[in-house]
Amino acid sequence: MYDYDLLVVGSANADLVIGVERRPGAGETVLGGDLSVHPGGKGANQAVAAARLGARTALLARVGDDGHGRLLLDSLRSAGVDPAGVLAGGAPTGVALITVDPSGDNSIVVSPGANARLIPADVRAAEGLLRASRVVSTQLEIPLETVEEVVRALPSGTRFVLNPSPPRPLPAEVLAACDPLIVNEHEARVLLGGAGAGEEPEDWARGLLALGPRSVVVTLGAEGALVHDGSGATRVASVKVDAVDTTGAGDAFTAALAWRLGTGASLAEAAGYAARVGAAAVTKPGAQESYPTAEEVRAL
Repeated sequence: MYDYDLLVVGSANADLVIGVERRPGAGETVLGGDLSVHPGGKGANQAVAAARLGARTALLARVGDDGHGRLLLDSLRSAGVDPAGVLAGGAPTGVALITVDPSGDNSIVVSPGANARLIPADVRAAEGLLRASRVVSTQLEIPLETVEEVVRALPSGTRFVLNPSPPRPLPAEVLAACDPLIVNEHEARVLLGGAGAGEEPEDWARGLLALGPRSVVVTLGAEGALVHDGSGATRVASVKVDAVDTTGAGDAFTAALAWRLGTGASLAEAAGYAARVGAAAVTKPGAQESYPTAEEVRAL
């Protein structure tokens, strides 16, 4: 019996968000709106998104012993995430600087801070959390060697989900554990080496599967997603909504998909549900504040 439907191992950041009429070019200064501070980070975002949907969720992460860290812990507890694995100290809490344009598109620069201090020893010390979790999800806003340690520490029968963001080449050991590997177009092209990636999502999925993952999901924004488990590619539609802010939508998608896979859903079924969760998330500003409940997803 598992205590948790989902354990997220990843980053926790304070999101510093400014609305802009357009993003600046090189050497250019533009005026923006008022600065707002929100709890974020891909790891914390995924944990909150899953908990809002009803998943029993835990987070293994590191924050600073500071105001931003307390903001994150408050958000986790409020959403129902078990913060027992959240470690404090060693460096200031990570910060993401985010600009959002009128269409809802964003650009992000991340200062890792305490996230860079989440080390393999922390994973080994959290062995009980891994054993108690049906699915483990992670990203690349923490050190790659920490992700590698998660893979080595995975108990038999525990499913591993990876969103390689920000993208970088991955060791074969990590790729082979992914079920699925979840990427957007940019991440797919980086992993595939750019020019040889092909032009269609089906091309990216086939190329990525050749690298070793057990399954692949390519997110396509408003167009939904494509899933491939080696037996063939399937397109999954999304729901048409008016986007307000896309910040954190990919994290909501990943969390929802990981949780639903743990309940026994097929990859296509889980991706279809995740696409609706991601669509609901972009209709509100912010990341964690925008994540829907299961009832709100059903309403779509």
